[in-house]
Amino acid sequence: MTTSQLLQTNFRLSPEKAAEVALLFREDHLKKGDYFLRRGQTVRKLSFLRSGHLRGWAPAGDKDITQWIFTPDYFVADLNCLLFGLPARWNIQALDGCVLATLPEENYLRMSEAVPNWDLLEKEFLGRCFSTLEDRVFTFLSLSARERYEALQAWQPDLFDHVPLHYLASMLGMTAETLSRIRRVS
Repeated sequence: MTTSQLLQTNFRLSPEKAAEVALLFREDHLKKGDYFLRRGQTVRKLSFLRSGHLRGWAPAGDKDITQWIFTPDYFVADLNCLLFGLPARWNIQALDGCVLATLPEENYLRMSEAVPNWDLLEKEFLGRCFSTLEDRVFTFLSLSARERYEALQAWQPDLFDHVPLHYLASMLGMTAETLSRIRRVS
């Protein structure tokens, strides 16, 4: 999708307003291994991933935990950073070459000038994001490891072709060995 189409879909903007707002975005490129954001940074930006895959992760003891895999057309940000100007809780790193449509901090802070009802539109958008996170928490609490794998396989089967399995295992709350075992018998 184009940036304008993503704005129409995610923020319910008219085609004309979406085209106007799309001009506030810039195109960013990341190479495999580059960081969109490092834990502890306070960069207030939001992006839509146009191509490639990003991994949101943080260290936990002696291992790294994958919190989310960002796929094309998805919103990318650390909400603590974006909304409150607090240090990022997550590293967001490119798993392959990525192209992003990024709204830099200075333009993000001026969105209510460009879109008079931005506060309401952003609130609705973030509500949908929060609902997705609630669903994910419920999945963790209510489904077995096999069921979580099957749900991810049904929801985003292409992840298994583009993302290292140990990252997917971490995101699913299991070891890489458990994921391999589940995949073998499926």
